Amino acid sequence: MMNDNSYVELLVARKPQPLMIFLKYLLILLAVVSFLLGFMSGNFILMILCIACGVGAYFVSLNASIEYEYQYCEREITVDKILNKSKRKRVATFETERMEAIAPSRSYHLDEYRNKDNYRTLDFSSGEEKQPDVTYTMYYDGREKVILEPNKELIEAVKNVAPRKVFMD
Repeated sequence: MMNDNSYVELLVARKPQPLMIFLKYLLILLAVVSFLLGFMSGNFILMILCIACGVGAYFVSLNASIEYEYQYCEREITVDKILNKSKRKRVATFETERMEAIAPSRSYHLDEYRNKDNYRTLDFSSGEEKQPDVTYTMYYDGREKVILEPNKELIEAVKNVAPRKVFMD
């Protein structure tokens, strides 16, 4: 059995959303066109539109490339969201003591939780349908249903501290 001080880190890239990629390039195109037209005609409104499109393109490009980093350390699973490989934000922290169950998403061990409506769903997976399904669902603190894509080391580390709550089927 491993000790409680094990550390596991995993990076999962979210599938790029085609709408966000399209919107990013559309806003860049609109910014360039409005800048050229505004500069040539001296129209102040087109210059403001250029700035607005440029700012919009920046924020859309941040959300076009998203990665999730899972870290397990000292009985806690933390999830960080990395925007465009540069900006990091902690989005969730889960304590293993407050975890109800974690199992593969299609596991029969989760049947008793599926019929309850009071869970808020948090999806920190890649968003891709893979065969076989590699996602795990964690029910946490009677309030949250968390979808993750952990590797075997992360599941093993959690299982070592909460063996009755972790199912690997």
